[in-house]
Amino acid sequence: MDIGVCVASRVKDIDYVVRAEQLGFSHAWMADSQMLWSDVFASLALAADRTETIKIGTGVAVSGTRPPAVNAAGIATINALAPGRTFFGVGSGNTAKRIMGMPPQKIAEFDAYLQTLVPLLRGEEAWLKHEEKNIPIKHIMPDDGFVNFKDPIPLFVSGFGPKSLALAGTYGDGAVLGVSTPHAARQSLSAVYEGARSVGRVGMPQDCGNCFYNTALTCISVLDHREPVDSARVKSECGAMAMASVHYAFDQFRNFGHQPPNWLAEIWDDYCALLSREPEERIHQRIHAGHNCWVLPEEERFLTPGVLQAANMIGTQDQLLERLHDLATAGLNQVMVLPNFETRTQVLERISKDIIPLVRDF
Repeated sequence: MDIGVCVASRVKDIDYVVRAEQLGFSHAWMADSQMLWSDVFASLALAADRTETIKIGTGVAVSGTRPPAVNAAGIATINALAPGRTFFGVGSGNTAKRIMGMPPQKIAEFDAYLQTLVPLLRGEEAWLKHEEKNIPIKHIMPDDGFVNFKDPIPLFVSGFGPKSLALAGTYGDGAVLGVSTPHAARQSLSAVYEGARSVGRVGMPQDCGNCFYNTALTCISVLDHREPVDSARVKSECGAMAMASVHYAFDQFRNFGHQPPNWLAEIWDDYCALLSREPEERIHQRIHAGHNCWVLPEEERFLTPGVLQAANMIGTQDQLLERLHDLATAGLNQVMVLPNFETRTQVLERISKDIIPLVRDF
């Protein structure tokens, strides 16, 4: 089991990625959301220049905001700076699109996007559909130092539902999941493997174990002796991740009529009443305020034990090690952590001391 870190991209804050490398984190996933953070490729270029061993890439780039050729050229440029340790994560735009008041790409659009993207990431020719024409495209100057396709760029596809997860199996070298329990991991990875089998990438289910490198986004908080899961410290470390899950559930309800999960029952009416005060034309901006960085003061009351535990991994050292072992057994290769902004370095240091040395052999 590897432990990586997800980073809210900020170009003046690359020291955080450097520190993650020093502390033994395996990957730095730089988040991509143009109305929230710095440009992801600018941040990755600086990280590539400042680091030596940690794997770096998008966590995740957004299909609906850049054409496939633009994303492929962007990550291949980073691969020229950090050869052999660059990866590309991509999703359909859960936050980056919704914060502009637009839905993520539909499954058929995301499928077509990935179909074009995959050969481009290898420096090969792809077909781009433009209006009524299919146009062959490729990077025509790959050998002059502008980009690097010689070192492979692994593709990780982010998904929440079975259809998007199946696309990870169809096209990706792995999947990015939004799960934190072994049961949820097995369910999600089953969809990934089904997508792989549907296109003949693997045979029987038992063949799937080593085919993909899978990671899950969460936050880890190591409890002190007798510390409650909703202590002030835990909230200061994991509260933003918990509220981002609430934001996602509200978007699913608002956009598609999906009912909230059971763990939101105790806060749902109150939370909906809070957001009902917002003007309809600007509610898409308000929903994601503070997204995965901090919790707005008026939302602190929603950080109940149930909400905190739903999206995060909170427990004693022994409890967390057991859970990580179970996740590895379920087929997960990595957990990437995204702590609150102000406490993120202390979270990384605690994980580096109490968790990373003990999970390498899982």
